[in-house]
Amino acid sequence: MFERLQSGLFEAIRTLAGQGKLTEANMREGLRMVQQALLEADVSLPVVKAFIEKVSKEALGERVLRSLRPTQQLLTIVYEQLVALMGPVDHDLHLKPSGSIIMLCGLQGSGKTTTAAKLGKYLQMKGWKPLLVAADLQRPAAIEQLQVLGEKIGAAVYVEKGATDPLLVCRNALRQMSELGANVAVLDTAGRLHIDQALMQQLALIDRQIQPDQVYLVVDAMTGQDAVNSAKAFHEALKLNGVILTKLDGDARGGAALSVKFVTGVPIKFIGTGESTEALEEFHPERIAGRILGQGDLMTLIEQARQKVDQEAMRRQQERLQQGQFTFDDFRNLIDQMSRLGPVNQIMSMIPGMGQLVDEMGDLDAEHSLRRIRGIIDAMTPEERRKPEIIDLSRRRRIAAGAGVAPHDVSELVRVFEPIAEMMRQLAGQGMRGRVQMIQSLMRQAASNPQGMLSKPKVGTGKRLRPEEKARLKKLREKELRRRRKEQRRGG
Repeated sequence: MFERLQSGLFEAIRTLAGQGKLTEANMREGLRMVQQALLEADVSLPVVKAFIEKVSKEALGERVLRSLRPTQQLLTIVYEQLVALMGPVDHDLHLKPSGSIIMLCGLQGSGKTTTAAKLGKYLQMKGWKPLLVAADLQRPAAIEQLQVLGEKIGAAVYVEKGATDPLLVCRNALRQMSELGANVAVLDTAGRLHIDQALMQQLALIDRQIQPDQVYLVVDAMTGQDAVNSAKAFHEALKLNGVILTKLDGDARGGAALSVKFVTGVPIKFIGTGESTEALEEFHPERIAGRILGQGDLMTLIEQARQKVDQEAMRRQQERLQQGQFTFDDFRNLIDQMSRLGPVNQIMSMIPGMGQLVDEMGDLDAEHSLRRIRGIIDAMTPEERRKPEIIDLSRRRRIAAGAGVAPHDVSELVRVFEPIAEMMRQLAGQGMRGRVQMIQSLMRQAASNPQGMLSKPKVGTGKRLRPEEKARLKKLREKELRRRRKEQRRGG
């Protein structure tokens, strides 16, 4: 997310950093580059003008031009103005224990129904009991979709087959909310392909009659300027309490995130970062500003780790580490736990200082590399995983055959394993921050070796093996397959 905006702003700051001395002239040129980066990220023109005006006022003053570290001062100013542009945000949903109502609205295709389930999951994690109300009667598939998602998260879903009046559906759902064991109703209202008067009148009627505690507009971040225009129109009709930006994990330029609050005055409450029902994050302007400027987002990563990582498995691993034990089995478990947090490049970009490394990696397929590591470990015997020092040349060839890699890949993994194991033992006993540092070090170790475990096999090169080596590898692979079949027969 925000890749285009991030690269543009980073290039502008880098250009200024290359100047021998910052003057008003080259500072203006740098700010012009910042303005261009914002426009290319689809930030609204009035927002860009206001933002550049505020940054210029600060940047062209004595605070920067006479500073010992002027580029760092400019970076700080840009960060502060980004936070001010997107915030502040009140994360309290202001719900009542006796029963509350959250109404979702938006254009068709914005991800409203999926967001209803995500919000339901979020409410469950906060201790609430949501009732998902299928009030989108315009799109028949929306009702079935909400039922499937509700069953997936274990939340009650209110549906009226054959209903034609969404207002009546909402009223009936609220009457039965307590009977269904729920205390928060999430209304999934109908969307349209575009903003029209009939849509607004229907939503305004539901809003006026039902009087929801919170009204959130679901906006597709990939629609750019249209997202800002629709947010403005909905706010004028309904008086929104917040916006939920969806699809920020896709090819979104990020302009909507910087524009919505400025244009409407309505804060962004949540952002959708994936398809799963757990992929809904609270919107923190300071964290997003940090991501945009390549400073990472460690707090969000820590929160995700607390939610998604198997805490019991991590506790057992901590106990083993405190006893000085760390085997290839532990290494593989660590990779599996790390994979739960999301794509590797996305995780790396959230760790301070790792954003530039992601850019330097280019099209390097880290996910592919982790799969290769898993495959190599799986091809080892239990004894080899416990005692990697016994892996000699013949064992390396056998493991390589079983994993479908070259022998030197096995050698490389064995070589880097001991430094990683030592690092893990040193971090034993640390809390969640220590675990994040552990992941950071693991990624640095992997990324520092682009010619080894992280390198892609080149198409058509046969992994750079000579014909006789390929023949020997084929024989070893067949031998390994026979060995595995024998073990399976013994186990059966």
